[in-house]
Amino acid sequence: MVPTLAHVQPPQDAAGTHDVTNQAPPLAPYDASEDVALIEALHREGAGWAEEDIRRLGLRAGGTEVQEWSELANRHEPELRTHDRYGHRIDEVEFHPSWHRLMRVAVAEGLAGAPWADGRPGAHVARTAGGLVWGHTEAGHGCPTSMTYAAVPVLRREPELAAVYEPLLTSRVYEPGLTVPSGKRGLLAGMGMTEKQGGSDVRANTTAATPTAEPGVYTLRGHKWFTSAPMSDVFLVLAQAPDGLSCFLVPRVLPDGSRNVFRVQRLKDKLGNRSNASAEPEFDGTVAWRVGPEGRGVKTIIDMVNCTRLDCVMMSAALMRRTLVEAGHHTRHRRAFGARLVDQPLMRNVLADLALESEAATALTLRLAGAADRAVRGDAGEQAFRRIATAVGKYWVTKRGPAFTAEALECLGGNGYVEDSGMPRHYREAPLLSIWEGSGNVNALDVLRALGREPGTADALFAELALAAGADERLDSAVARLRRDLPGAGQAGARRLVELAALTLQGALLVRHAPAAVADAFCATRLGGDWGHSFGTLPAAAGLDTILARGLPGE
Repeated sequence: MVPTLAHVQPPQDAAGTHDVTNQAPPLAPYDASEDVALIEALHREGAGWAEEDIRRLGLRAGGTEVQEWSELANRHEPELRTHDRYGHRIDEVEFHPSWHRLMRVAVAEGLAGAPWADGRPGAHVARTAGGLVWGHTEAGHGCPTSMTYAAVPVLRREPELAAVYEPLLTSRVYEPGLTVPSGKRGLLAGMGMTEKQGGSDVRANTTAATPTAEPGVYTLRGHKWFTSAPMSDVFLVLAQAPDGLSCFLVPRVLPDGSRNVFRVQRLKDKLGNRSNASAEPEFDGTVAWRVGPEGRGVKTIIDMVNCTRLDCVMMSAALMRRTLVEAGHHTRHRRAFGARLVDQPLMRNVLADLALESEAATALTLRLAGAADRAVRGDAGEQAFRRIATAVGKYWVTKRGPAFTAEALECLGGNGYVEDSGMPRHYREAPLLSIWEGSGNVNALDVLRALGREPGTADALFAELALAAGADERLDSAVARLRRDLPGAGQAGARRLVELAALTLQGALLVRHAPAAVADAFCATRLGGDWGHSFGTLPAAAGLDTILARGLPGE
């Protein structure tokens, strides 16, 4: 007999099988600027006047609407359209409306080229701080804003070109679409340096630049390997002119309104950074204007690289902070074994260790921004410090990002491994920042190059470290090791040297500016060796409560 079960009734007081308990509520809305270390450094580096704007932007970045834009921009990836319906070559990339919404806010808030038109001391620091809080949205659209910011000092090497383009690159108006650049209210810039046969070895480039009858105007023929944000209005490109590798300005649309030859062969299928299109453009009779002398292309475009490397550090620090906030939020609302996760000693150690790493990254990022701000205003000492410290910071902070985001993801357990938590997107993003603008080896070699060719850079580095001399024996010992190892450094030991330089810089900043418990924990672990091989191994006397009270919102 088959039972009908008609007489079986569920208990009236039974809970539904799909009732949701012990899950964290959504993080948004939250305040992305709720970061003590960031606000303190903003004032310290001369941009305290921007605090109100940074706090307003932080509230917007953590808002429900903007967080939804970020998710949609990554879910609906850009699409390449090589031809229109009639067969005409157009080489356009279509983005989801959420991408344009994010871009519009970023440009309006001065995160692209605006600081170059702002005469206030600290303008570049304010932009970096804005990037640290707006970076809580999504990373892809930070690429075109970064390249636009970085293009301005390069174009200033050609005053006639700068007179036309700089006012539009420093505009706070986002105007997408391909049309004559001079007729737009605001422009975006990109760059095309690498080629498939050379990568970071740009001197191996084969793209050829042929002079025309018009002075300073060339035609290009060749194929670039990684050119992000292909819908930008203008690009700085490296190509081989008769006298060697040179820098050129390539507009997508020419002054007469015709499309320049910019054939997008394909979009890269990338691990992360999915909202941002990275393309392989082909040049064939492409019109370009020379920027700087022939044969000095690397020296000309290096100003752009220095700026974008700072942004790699900034974006890594923003990603660390974003994932730490997510981990803290989850552990405050999730219970296990009879207590909230955040109240359990082992989890508190993990969170405190992450908070310590995040504060060190934020402090170094804004110190680098302060050096950049003062360097562009003529401070030679800060220029020398910027030259070496940006490469050091780019190497180290971006290297810490992947391990950091993995640990923060793990704080959410299986929930963190699910796409709709947002954590996988952040995790995929983290490795890019150590690759973009030179991998770890490239930056380590750049530090050696600076030390060998510009002796003033070492003096500037040790002058910065001397400001913390005598405050902590472990820091003093690490500085002594750095001073000992610096003169004979070679390629084989370059990573070890750069890592030590980064840790001493971070330690010196924390000793000078952070609470004693924070500085002591950093020096004990990162410099004194009282640390394990993963996050969450701070010594028992590390002052976890003080670190967490400073580093975790709502703690």
